[in-house]
Amino acid sequence: MTDVTTPETGSLEARPTRSSRPPASAGSRSTAPGTQPRRRRSAESRRLVALTMLAPALAGLVIFFAYPLVASIFYSFTRYNQLQEPEFVGLLNYRFLFTQDPQIWPAVVNTLWFVVILVPVRIVCGLLVAGLLSRAKTATGFWRTLFYLPALVPPVASVVAFVFLFNPGTGPVNQVLRVFGIDGPLWFNDPAWSKPSLVIMGVWVMGDIMIIFLASLLDVPRDLYEAASLDGANGVQQVRHITLPTIAPVIGFAAVTGVIAALQYFTEAAVASGVASGKATIGGGTAAQLGYPGTSLLTYTELLYQHGFANFQFGYASAMAVVLFVVTAVVLVFTMRRISVFRPEES
Repeated sequence: MTDVTTPETGSLEARPTRSSRPPASAGSRSTAPGTQPRRRRSAESRRLVALTMLAPALAGLVIFFAYPLVASIFYSFTRYNQLQEPEFVGLLNYRFLFTQDPQIWPAVVNTLWFVVILVPVRIVCGLLVAGLLSRAKTATGFWRTLFYLPALVPPVASVVAFVFLFNPGTGPVNQVLRVFGIDGPLWFNDPAWSKPSLVIMGVWVMGDIMIIFLASLLDVPRDLYEAASLDGANGVQQVRHITLPTIAPVIGFAAVTGVIAALQYFTEAAVASGVASGKATIGGGTAAQLGYPGTSLLTYTELLYQHGFANFQFGYASAMAVVLFVVTAVVLVFTMRRISVFRPEES
């Protein structure tokens, strides 16, 4: 209460005073009724929009990956030829795969040969060609196009052309070698030269990884090379301490994708076997020439295809596919753990 003088009476009059209240903080304000439900509905609508946008990709993932994977695992425990109902046989397919199939180990050895030899050779050659093209001063567009064009040729056409070029009797390669007094090998008709011939073809069509390496090399800052030159670093030291560490993620990507592709190496080996043996079909028509010459070009996926689509042993082929999936996943995880660029704490 405070005493104030009123103008009418001139006397003192007691009036109550308003108590001062501190302003309510923003955090203490109560939420207006209906705000939380509106926020919840807004979050649900955004989630629904996101799921709608992802629906085509999710549907494709389920239809073309999840369902085939689950179906392959199921059929791998059965005897199935698509003409009769699947018959459950337990682990019989896997037991035959690991202990009784006489063709499985040559196929595994050949597939690992392509992983160990073909993948590093393609990476090294692609990196060298990309390094040369990155330093080209004239006609750069022409040379880049020239080295990339073979990658646009379909794999079947590439193999047919190479088998013709490396024909031991009439091929242009051996004819040129004879001019210099060299007796060329049998190439695709010789078990010792069939796989190296495919490696030569793999180097010829290396434009896919070469163009990726070229883009990464052109993205390396020029200032780093200039600073290294001022410090007295030569070309080899600059490549070792600047170029390779900078493009290490790209090399790692090429290694991982190359290993996955080599584990599934099929088209080139199958077509080369068929054409070199005088056959023009793949599958049932090449049953007697599987992996020609001998079993030198017999790969794991080629044998899988033979069992599944030529012999109609879909249960056994499914077991082979499951094993291939597991091995590929293990190799992929091991490779990504071994390559430091895929570890954020070390990259």
